[in-house]
Order: sequence, then structure tokens, then C-alpha cells
Amino acid sequence: MATETFLLELGVEELPPAAIDMLSDALAKGIADGLNEAEVPFGGVRAFATPRRLAVRIEQLADKQPDREVERRGPALAAAFKDGEPTKAAQGFARSCGIGVEELIHLETPKGTWLGYREQQPGDSIDVLLPAIVAEAVDQLPVPKYMRWGDSRIEFSRPVHWLVMLHGSRVIEAQVLGLDASRTTFGHRFHAPQAIELVHADDYLAALEEAYVLADRDRRRERIREQVLREAERAGAEAVIDEDLLVEVSGLVEWPVALTGSFDERFLEVPPECLISSMKANQKYFHLLDDQGRLKPLFITIANIESHDPRQVIEGNERVIRPRLADAAFFYDTDRRQPLAAREADLASVVFQRQLGTLADKARRSAVTARFIAERIEGAPDHSERAARLAKCDLSTEMVLEFPELQGIMGYYYARQDGEPEEVAQALYEQYLPRFAGDEIPQGKTGQALALADRLDTLIGIFGIGARPTGAKDPFALRRASIGVLNILIKAELDLDLRELLTLAAAQHDNLPQANGLVDEVLNYMLDRFRAWTQDEGIPVEVYLAVRARPVTRPLDFARRIRAVHDFSQHDEASALVAANKRVANILAKQGDERALRIDASLLQEAAEQELAKAVEARRIETAPLFQEARYTEALDVLTGLRVPVDRFFDEVMVMSDDPGIRANRLALLASLQSLFLEVADIAELQ
Repeated sequence: MATETFLLELGVEELPPAAIDMLSDALAKGIADGLNEAEVPFGGVRAFATPRRLAVRIEQLADKQPDREVERRGPALAAAFKDGEPTKAAQGFARSCGIGVEELIHLETPKGTWLGYREQQPGDSIDVLLPAIVAEAVDQLPVPKYMRWGDSRIEFSRPVHWLVMLHGSRVIEAQVLGLDASRTTFGHRFHAPQAIELVHADDYLAALEEAYVLADRDRRRERIREQVLREAERAGAEAVIDEDLLVEVSGLVEWPVALTGSFDERFLEVPPECLISSMKANQKYFHLLDDQGRLKPLFITIANIESHDPRQVIEGNERVIRPRLADAAFFYDTDRRQPLAAREADLASVVFQRQLGTLADKARRSAVTARFIAERIEGAPDHSERAARLAKCDLSTEMVLEFPELQGIMGYYYARQDGEPEEVAQALYEQYLPRFAGDEIPQGKTGQALALADRLDTLIGIFGIGARPTGAKDPFALRRASIGVLNILIKAELDLDLRELLTLAAAQHDNLPQANGLVDEVLNYMLDRFRAWTQDEGIPVEVYLAVRARPVTRPLDFARRIRAVHDFSQHDEASALVAANKRVANILAKQGDERALRIDASLLQEAAEQELAKAVEARRIETAPLFQEARYTEALDVLTGLRVPVDRFFDEVMVMSDDPGIRANRLALLASLQSLFLEVADIAELQ
């Protein structure tokens, strides 16, 4: 069985940059899945893509399926012969196999002996298999939006123009999307538009690079990164390379060339975030900072050609960016003509959610909760209430309407200009933190109070109208809101009771249709998010389950318990104590209320139970202040000392004594032992 490199390339008109990676990866996976299903051996798979092509290269693809032994089972032996002669059933089976009855074999099975037939079936060649595999992979691509072109009935993301299918140096004859496969590809649209005849599939990347095309996505991105950093160094500046922008820009070019342009310094009077958003969103430019971290009046653009006169390309980009930045300056000047607080009235006409009222209603509700939180965390209640009132006012500004990603940021700038307290202004920016996993949390207490109040209002409101998130749908980002609340409470070490906060938030809503049991439902939903938080911390999920088994409603306390139980699980004594707790839990569950209310020392007959009773009482006294101060790690360290008396107790004492009084007393001792660990978690849940 011979192997060669397989190459597929589909030539298209410029694809949407956001779809290129998704389409190329899906194409590679689809072909690999098809080959696996056909049991054709192959090696490594690589996806390549540019705006004008989707390609897949597969190393060491065999030229055919392996031959297979096929076994067929016919009638049972008892039904195959009668009086030593083959029956019609045996004869018919033999004819279907193309042989005589005497050539059939006997197949032994657990259910008896059967007539059978085995034959070697030659594998199909890839010339037969690949056309259907590739066509199926292309048909299953997650194309965002289909289009037709000309008078063709064929549909794809963009018009298709050529198809390459090579196995080594051989063309695989196939037709996909109306195109006949060949060995002909094309280079850069402007630098090398002529046809390129590929001699061998291994020539692909090198041949395209000679024709000004970098088909390797990763290499093209790194080329852009290197060029941007080099241009920044020449300008004596620091380039800010946003990874999402880097991916998008690499999807716009086949032969990247970085060029540095400039804009009028007067635009630097506008907040830098406005200019950066305009440059990134509209022109896909990388911005530059000086050594103080301030925006410089420079940008780096990525051209798709090597121009003989780069200055013309730069000047063209400078002409394009000028009106964009002028628009940003105009929006900024227009917004500043009225104070941010004057826009509070606008919120009454903006619907937050039909059943939950307007943004003005949301601001009113959040203000009460934010003030309460600020009082509990020794913040500034007046500032927190003020920040909640102003939090959504920037949504009606021209700048945020043009660049929605600037919400909160513009509120910060406009509040500062209006002379609002710095803490209030900062809170307007921090209200959306954390935005994603690993993002920073609000640093100011006013920002923390606002960020918590806003999310809690949303959670209670959306659950209260029955719009709970499902496995696939979470349109109000309630999972992210919940995790945001947990992160703020834990990282800022705010020891607040989540039930109390949710109860207050619910009290601010009028006539929620599903108010019954609402606080408990939202509380449980939020605490369930600790499962993902635990996994992100690298802690086994059973540690979460052990803590979740207890009625803990303070997230900071929950996190401390998780870390303590995780540390405890690493002790040598943990395994034995976990097993003992499981045994105790099972015994107590079976006996119900049979145990005594308290331990009677006079009924402790065996030395092992006397020793355990003393050890439990001593540990209770020692751990009481530790539990009171939430020093759970230290408390569990103390409890590890119970391993020896616990093991001895189970080795030497019969819990289920025939004497009811002694039995009830021993059950009380086990309950006392269990209750010590339950101060932290149900460690019986640990593996």
C-alpha cells in the first residue's frame, strides 16, 4: 500500500475574514472524519487558508483502503441439512455467496453452529473514495451565509473559481461545487495572478510563496506581528497587538506588508479609547503608545501588496482615517454639551426588558441595592447610589451609539468632566468588570457595589419573568453575570451573604410573575457556578460537591472551604478519614433517629470508644475558635489527628450492639464525629 501527500485547495473570491479559520478547520476535520470512516490510513492533517483559498494537506495518505476479511453467516447447521443433504436454505445461501455448499464453513457461536462464508474484500482506491469524501466535507461546512453567482444554482459563501486535488503528483478526478479538479492554482491577485501548475502536492506552500501568497495562517500572523513590532521600533513606540485584530487582519491579506501612518495631534484631545475603537473597528489599524503609555498620533496598517511607492499607500490610509477620527471628535464634543446627569431622563424611554421596565427602573432598583452593599463593605453609600443612577446614562450618547464597546468608558470621562466625585466616575468604568474569565475586578468599593447591584438586579429580574438560561441559550448572559458576582466577592474578599443580597434585589421588583421561591432558585443557580470556578482553579469537582452539600450562602466563605478541603484531601490521613465519614454517613442514614441526643460517658464500655470520645471532644474544643474565624484549613489540619482513634474504633467496636442504650450512645458518638467535619464540608463526597 503506497502513501503520498494529499492536497485539496478550493479557490474562492475574498471570504469574510471572521469565517476563514472556522471554514478551513471544519474542512480539514470533515475530510479527516471521512477518511477515518472509510478506514483509509493517513498521517498529519494541516489546514491552510487565505482570503482567496481554503486548503487541506494530509501527510502519508494511503492509496487505498486495506483489504478486509468479510464474514457472512447463513442458516443454522440444524436447518442447513436434512438426512445428510443440503436444504434449500443452505443451497440459497451458497448461491448468494457464489460458491457451492461444500465450500461453506462452520461458524461456532454461543448459540450454536451455523453455515458461514469468509472472503477477502479488496479495499477501494482513494480515486473512488475521495470525490465523495471531499464533496461531503464541503457540503457540511458551517457557511455563515450562502450566495449564488451568475446563472448557477450552486451556493457557497463566495463564488468559487478553481479546485486542486492532488495525491502526490496525480490529479484525483472529482467535481466539487461545479468545479473539475486539476493541479492548477493561482497566486496573489495583483503580484502573481497567472496560473501555477503544481507538480506535486508537497510543492504547494513554496510555490504559493513564490507567487506572493503565505497560505500558512500561523506563519502569516507571525509575519504580521513581526512587521508591526519592527515598524513600532522604528517609530520609537510600543505597538499594541490585539490578538483578535491580528486574526482579523490576517484574514484580509495574502502577502502582508506593514506600513506606518500618522494623524493630526489635535485628535489626541479626544479620549484615547475613542480613537482606538475607531481605528480598530473601521480601519483595522494597530495603535502605538509612547514610553508613558499614552497614545501616539501614529497607526500601523497592513497592506496586501508590496507597493513600489509605499508613501502613496500610507497617504491613502491617512486620508481615510482623518474623517473617522473627526467623527469621533465631533461625537465627543457633542456629548459634552450636556451633563451626564441630564441624560438620566432619557433612560425612562429606553426599555431594559418589556416585563422589567426601562433602564430608569433598573437604575432605581440598582441604586437601593448598591447603597446597601456599600454600607456593608464600609464604602460610600451616597457615591454608590449616585453611580447607580448615572451608570447607564452614557448609553444615549453619540459616542456609545457609534461604538457600543465604549459603554462605561465614556461614562467615566463625561462624569469626570462634569465634576462628579472621582470614585463615582471610576465606578461607571468599573461596573462592567470583570468582562471575561481572568479579567480584573473593580478596585474601588463604589465600583464593587455598583457592579454587584447591577448584576443581581438582572439575575433576579430575568429569573423572575421565567427567562431562565438553558443549556444552549443564555441571551442575558446570566452565567457570566453570576461568575462575575462570585469573582468580585471572592477576589475583593467581601464577606457578604448572597441570600441576603438577592432578597433585597428581589424586593425592588414589583409583581414578578414567578416570585415564589425566586431567591432560592437564583441562589442555587449562582452557587452551582462554583463548579466551573473550582475547575478553573484546578481543583477536583468532588471538592466542590463536598462543600456544596452544606448550606453555605457566602461565596467568600464557600471559596475558603473549597481551598481548605482541597488542601485536606492532599493529607496522608485524608483517605482513611473520608472512608470513615462515608461509613458513618451510611450507618446514621440507616438508623434514622435511633441515636441518643448526647453522649453518655457511663455507657462507653470499650477502650477504643472511650478514646474516640475523648479525641472528638478535644478536637471540638480546639477547632471551635478556628471555625468561628473561618480558618478552615487549620481546623481540618487539627481533625486529621482523629485518624488513629477512628480506625481503632471501627476495628474494635461493634456499633450495632444488642443493647439499645449502648447502640444509641455509639451512634451519638459517630454523629458527634461527623458533625466536626460537617462544620466545613461533607467530606464523604470526596473520592
